[in-house]
Amino acid sequence: MKISYEEVEHVGRLARLALSEEERERMRAQLDAILTYIDKLNELDTSQVEPTSHVIPMTNVFREDKVRPSLSQEQALANAPDRQEALFRVPRILEE
Repeated sequence: MKISYEEVEHVGRLARLALSEEERERMRAQLDAILTYIDKLNELDTSQVEPTSHVIPMTNVFREDKVRPSLSQEQALANAPDRQEALFRVPRILEE
């Protein structure tokens, strides 16, 4: 499958890329190689292959949630640079 310079320019415009003549030729060759390989893959008989979302079995890597003791409110606020009673005080970011 041959990809044309016009198609490369179109893709470049869509991606908002300003490609030089050398870059257009390199991109044309690379895209042509990719599309040729995809055509080759499309020739394979995959009718007996079960659809999967991953090629290897996936397991959950997250730990179980467990209730554990945490900091008290006083400990959490102990190193606060600016606090007001039991709250963190932060600079105002909204203008009136």
